[in-house]
Amino acid sequence: QVQLVESGGGLVQAGGSLRLSCAASGRTFSRPAMGWFRQAPGKERESVAAISMSGGTPYYADSVKGRFTISRDNAKKTVYLQMNILKPEDTAVYYCAAGVGGTFDLWGQGTQVTVSA
Repeated sequence: QVQLVESGGGLVQAGGSLRLSCAASGRTFSRPAMGWFRQAPGKERESVAAISMSGGTPYYADSVKGRFTISRDNAKKTVYLQMNILKPEDTAVYYCAAGVGGTFDLWGQGTQVTVSA
């Protein structure tokens, strides 16, 4: 089984930056794809970014392209989400997920990101 633990959330002013981390443990080879999702109050969970084991051509939601960067360190079994030029609409609980291809079925507990205007 794979366990995921997120960290790095917090409160930041608009225009600021945060870096989220997701540390994986267990049989991570069974879930090579990693992604970040978010859920704002009253809204459905949405995909933010995803990255394959090789790290090539990550996926980004249109709303974060040019501002967020997903990366991974396979030796440390850790995935990162660097978030720059944050906007109030980025406020949400951010979840790390692991899966195969485009299907994610293992989730972390989430970390709150709050961006003040």
